[in-house]
Amino acid sequence: MYWFLVGILIIVGVIVTYKYKRTRLYESLKTRKFNPMWINILNDNLSLYTKLTDDQKYKLHGLINIFLHEKEFSGYNGLVITDEIRVTIAAQACLLLLNRDGDLYPSLKNIFVYPDAFKSMQPSYDGTIKIMRESIRVGESWHLGHVVLSWFHSKKGGRNDHDGQNVVYHEFAHQLDHQDGAIDGTPILDTTDSYKNWSVVFSTEFDRLRKKVNKHQKTLIDSYGSLSEGEFFAVATELFFEKPKLFEREHPKLYNELRNYYHLNPSDWF
Repeated sequence: MYWFLVGILIIVGVIVTYKYKRTRLYESLKTRKFNPMWINILNDNLSLYTKLTDDQKYKLHGLINIFLHEKEFSGYNGLVITDEIRVTIAAQACLLLLNRDGDLYPSLKNIFVYPDAFKSMQPSYDGTIKIMRESIRVGESWHLGHVVLSWFHSKKGGRNDHDGQNVVYHEFAHQLDHQDGAIDGTPILDTTDSYKNWSVVFSTEFDRLRKKVNKHQKTLIDSYGSLSEGEFFAVATELFFEKPKLFEREHPKLYNELRNYYHLNPSDWF
């Protein structure tokens, strides 16, 4: 029993020390002088950056520092990873967490980047038979700590802040959604009471989208969101950041849920 208690104390001590050192590191990275060349990249490749307040820009700089310290970027199909690629993608991923507390995508380890759209094997079903089919993708979010992106579309999405489409926002929304273990359209919310209202609003809006898509009616929310609750949350996040005023006007309850979750009101930026 004695050695068992000693072992427990050692483990607790290691955990406390690790968390203390990580907290100190985070604080150092948050306040570290931001590379001026990176600011040029943000001005060129992230249109929303120019709309942020000085305080928001400063906070985003710190999050980018942490993100680039923690996450590994790898290029495929001949793509050489540069600071432009790293900073452009990191900035868009961190914008989602600008006002949210906690670690930055704690389960995410790697970002795999292709020059353009890439081929991927996707499952489909013929009854109970699983069939893998090749499809062309611009982004993927994996359950095992990886995100895959097309650099062309990541850069294009960052530069165009008003078309309602952004592959980085989409895939990193999936990462947020998956933090509770499932991509089901419900990320970890701030309070237990928040889940009931979230469930009512999202299920209502999701069902409404599916019905409109089935009737071939025009929708503000991309029809891709009708595939599943997880895709619905991801495309809603894209709209929230890129067409906030129109989104708020046409889907006020859904917009309000996302505003409460992200602790942001992007309408102020437009």
